[in-house]
Amino acid sequence: LYQRTTVTRGFNIDDNKVYGPCALLPPAILQWNVGGHEDISEESVSLFHLLEPRIEMLILGTGSRTERINPKVLALLKKKGIAVEVQDTANACATFNFMMSEGRLVAAGLIPPSVSKALEVHEE
Repeated sequence: LYQRTTVTRGFNIDDNKVYGPCALLPPAILQWNVGGHEDISEESVSLFHLLEPRIEMLILGTGSRTERINPKVLALLKKKGIAVEVQDTANACATFNFMMSEGRLVAAGLIPPSVSKALEVHEE
């Protein structure tokens, strides 16, 4: 499962077009019910800490810019033993792809950037 490109309002993930925010829970791609970074809440990240086997890291892509996440959300994930990386979506996609290529147990919550940008990623 590799995030290949971002498009306005969505993503192209392994040749599947996904519109709107999404959760990458390899091998699944799910719609993620957040409108923007301000909607990332303890409830909206619950799907990430209920996974078995437990993920090592959650990568959050907050759109065109790196945005601050509610400290309560970060504290909850830390308590659950999940590291969190918050980045703009383009960098979050690259980080997710890199971690996946290393065989790490990672997931991503991605909010599309407001401007379309193609990302170059490698294919295994």
